[in-house]
Amino acid sequence: MSKILVSYFSASGTTKRVAEKVATAVNGDLFEIEPKEKYTEADLDWMNKQSRTSIEMNNNIKPEIVNKVSNLGEYDTILLAFPIWWYKEPTIIDKFLEENDMTGKNIYVFVTSGSSPIDSTYKSLQNNFPNLNFVSGQRFTGNESKEEYKSWLM
Repeated sequence: MSKILVSYFSASGTTKRVAEKVATAVNGDLFEIEPKEKYTEADLDWMNKQSRTSIEMNNNIKPEIVNKVSNLGEYDTILLAFPIWWYKEPTIIDKFLEENDMTGKNIYVFVTSGSSPIDSTYKSLQNNFPNLNFVSGQRFTGNESKEEYKSWLM
């Protein structure tokens, strides 16, 4: 049986809540992808072209992360969770993948979004990291059952 790491980035708490449910459902360990500088509500204002997230996403600026996964070698399967920003992964996810060697791991991506589909986000990850094994992608709302989370990985 493979060991599962649920690694997540959550700016507002939504993705964190879903990641905790998924980790419980699949008996996985949790790892928070934590920015060195926390995001404020003003930072997350996607309507403001001068907000931190707008600047990061439009200029491919990757924020510093507090820590790396120290025991990554113990895991065969990585569940990578984040909100969709600008129809793709937040740049902190790219930084996380650059700083942690995921070669040979099975990576399942799940996202949170009120309305954006995962398609362009998943393709962005595959294009940006062609040497990684992205197995599947799924959008969750947090209202799924434990069985739905489990069956997604089957």
